[in-house]
Amino acid sequence: MPIIVDIDVMLAKRKMSVGELADLVGITPANLAVLKNGRAKAVRFATLAALCAALDCQPGDLLRWEATDEATAAEAG
Repeated sequence: MPIIVDIDVMLAKRKMSVGELADLVGITPANLAVLKNGRAKAVRFATLAALCAALDCQPGDLLRWEATDEATAAEAG
C-alpha cells in the first residue's frame, strides 16, 4: 500500500513506548501495532486526532504517501 505510517518514528522522537501511546490514545497496544505496522485498512479521524494530541504532531508527521509500481500503473490508466 502506498500509504506509509510513521508512528514508530514519532514514538522514537518522543521516547515513548507503544503501551504508553496506546494508553494515552485509548486503544489496545495490539490495535496500535496493526496501525503502526501498516496493516490497517482504515483509521478513524478521532483516533488520528488522539494520536496527534498524544504525540504533539500533525497528521502528516504520522502518514505519508509513497508511489509504488501499482499506484503508478493505475495513474497511467
